[in-house]
Amino acid sequence: MYNILLCDDEKDIVNALKIYLTAEDMCFYEAYNGKEALEILAGEEIHLIILDIMMPQMDGISALAKLRETSNVPVILLTAKSEDTDKILGLNIGADDYITKPFNPVEVNARVRSQLRRYFTLGGKVMQEGVFSVGGLEMNDVAKEISVDGKPVSLTPTEYDILKLLLSNPGKVFSPREIYEKVWQEHLYGSENIVAVHIRHIREKIEINPTEPRYVKVIWGQGYKIDRTKKKWEV
Repeated sequence: MYNILLCDDEKDIVNALKIYLTAEDMCFYEAYNGKEALEILAGEEIHLIILDIMMPQMDGISALAKLRETSNVPVILLTAKSEDTDKILGLNIGADDYITKPFNPVEVNARVRSQLRRYFTLGGKVMQEGVFSVGGLEMNDVAKEISVDGKPVSLTPTEYDILKLLLSNPGKVFSPREIYEKVWQEHLYGSENIVAVHIRHIREKIEINPTEPRYVKVIWGQGYKIDRTKKKWEV
């Protein structure tokens, strides 16, 4: 059973999400501001959060920043078209995806299922055994651990999947669209900037100087890659 936390100050939107997502394998928790969402998260095992940005008492961005101090649970932001700045800020803080209002029921289901699938794969079953390393960067895909120069690094499920895609294909350049479709396992909806934001966030966590990255390289006009000459694979 998947425990889904729906957080929006408009009850009609919460009810609509429940209708769109209703399935035998889903259980819903409801919150109407960021403070209520954090209280539920502290007392319940939540597997995914759909979080509105604009709310009273505590907005979605503030709640997201607070929960990311202790939790890597997938977060999908609910945004209006006019909230592009907040949308990018949310992705930088650690949101995994976003849905723009008014939302399409098919898109909502696709994004929720995609995030749940990656979260439970990352947290439990091993997708592919092995250890990838480039210089001081190492990913143990059996233990689901990442370290840089021996120091552990914490990534969200989405960030982990992007980095694994690059590390497991050394030297290969992936366009933002290719990264999105392979990691999210669906066709790209909207702007490709979502990938750039996640790449930037990965660099902030694994690079000494994110403006001069050692590991995740950009090939201008083409995409991103890991340098083949520095790759090592152990089984």
